Amino acid sequence: MRKKNTQKIEDVIKEYLKALKIDDKLKEVKLIKSWDDIVGKTIAKSTSNIYIHNRKLFVKLNSSVIRNELFMLRDGLKKALNDKAGEDIIDDIILK
Repeated sequence: MRKKNTQKIEDVIKEYLKALKIDDKLKEVKLIKSWDDIVGKTIAKSTSNIYIHNRKLFVKLNSSVIRNELFMLRDGLKKALNDKAGEDIIDDIILK
């Protein structure tokens, strides 16, 4: 028999993370971890540093050829990453 004020543990954890104001940071970390899945292992090997600051994804690349290819695919990458996260987390991708 359930009490009237019961909640799912998933909902309680989400509320707790939101109260601590770390839910957005966890989403950003999850998005960065999905970089390899989105771009593939070959491109991921050329990536040396990925981070998010002010809703911008910064990616440092070791190859100028790959940088140019990703520059042309930025909008598609942004959409794929936001879709993977389930919401709009990044507004722009900066390739260095």
